[in-house]
Amino acid sequence: MAERFDLIVFDWDGTLMDSAAAIVRAMQAAARDLDLPVPSEERARYVIGLGLGDALRHAVPDLEESDYPRMVERYRHHYLSSDHELSLFEGIDALIDALAGRGHLLAVATGKSRVGLNRALCHTGLGRYFHATRCADECFSKPHPAMLEALMDELGVAPERTLMIGDTTHDLQMAKNARTAGLAVGFGAHPVEVLVAESPLACVRTPGELAGWLLANA
Repeated sequence: MAERFDLIVFDWDGTLMDSAAAIVRAMQAAARDLDLPVPSEERARYVIGLGLGDALRHAVPDLEESDYPRMVERYRHHYLSSDHELSLFEGIDALIDALAGRGHLLAVATGKSRVGLNRALCHTGLGRYFHATRCADECFSKPHPAMLEALMDELGVAPERTLMIGDTTHDLQMAKNARTAGLAVGFGAHPVEVLVAESPLACVRTPGELAGWLLANA
């Protein structure tokens, strides 16, 4: 079967790495450190995938502009204290290897910072597989199409030959804005029902389903 997509772009947190719960805990702990109302798990999960500044603005609306640097510092302190314990979802490393072996171009579009993504790529050993990456501190934050547009431009791939995979509505809306296809994963940050409402090609419920769908359809 002819491959449908030349370029497959992955979100990182909640899509490749099982890190959504750790992000929520770090955001809540940072709010406690600043004596601010602690965001609910639902509210904190909603902002995963956005750039950190945008995420904090939505998750902690009482945060004063002058306190952003302190909030960012406390969030990073809590997240980095345990990020070495995080792992890829089961089977993700084998899936990435299989997709690379089939000749797909692979990329990452993430709300993480460049420093954070480089750290994660090194820790997991996946860095060698990705032809290009874009982070929220280099482009407009999702759902703006800038990250996808930059990746497609760098790698010379048209929107109709590009697939964006993510666990949040921000990922799927970015795909729409960049005129690419979107595939939802329902085992990350956002609930399945809100992902399905964005009309992705499909919404897979487990990492195993993700691998099966991609190997059969991508």
